[in-house]
Amino acid sequence: MKNVISLSNITKMYLTDEMETHALRGVDLDIKQGEFVAISGPSGCGKSSLLSILGLLDSPTSGQFILSEQDVSQLTVDERAEHRNKEIGFVFQSFNLIDELSVYENVALPLRYREPAMSDKDIDNAIKEALTQVDMAHRQSHRPNQLSGGQQQRIAIARALVAKPAILLVDEPTGNLDSKNGDAVMTLLKTLNKAGTTICMVTHDARYADFADKQLHLLDGSILEQPQFKEVG
Repeated sequence: MKNVISLSNITKMYLTDEMETHALRGVDLDIKQGEFVAISGPSGCGKSSLLSILGLLDSPTSGQFILSEQDVSQLTVDERAEHRNKEIGFVFQSFNLIDELSVYENVALPLRYREPAMSDKDIDNAIKEALTQVDMAHRQSHRPNQLSGGQQQRIAIARALVAKPAILLVDEPTGNLDSKNGDAVMTLLKTLNKAGTTICMVTHDARYADFADKQLHLLDGSILEQPQFKEVG
């Protein structure tokens, strides 16, 4: 399988008048098409910095970032936004849905900013397909505040899927959910992954990290790969 993401010797340093902080130190990371990767680590280890770079919300201080065979290490803000809209789907802990909009309109948002513009029919087909993938097509006319937390996270996943991104970046997807809804969301992510969706997830929950094919541990800005113990037979 080809790499969707390839990071080589990525560093991120924040400078203030008093000090410099090394958030990431020589990170190497390959995520192949169809993989499910989990990244865990303690607070302050660099998870947020890594996710911001992977999501093209920020640029690395040094190193190379290849996304879908293109070097995106040092793009301008506008160029990052264009690539982000086409290549990356985000799922956040806090859902980030707009209560004034219906479920249908929330899921449509990433498609409204596509260049070239999509037809209304193509947008409608994409929304219905994404909602069907997360088993929420019957809720398309509801508002987010009429749904449970688990249902809202499913809508957030549909919004992330609707533009058919190269990868889903998932940030603590169960953080605002009880264990039952958290388990359901993780089962959905695993199902989507088995159907071909590439996923990179940040989580503090070791039980949910076990849903991934590859588990990485981030410590003091460096990645440590965890050994995989798969049952045989």
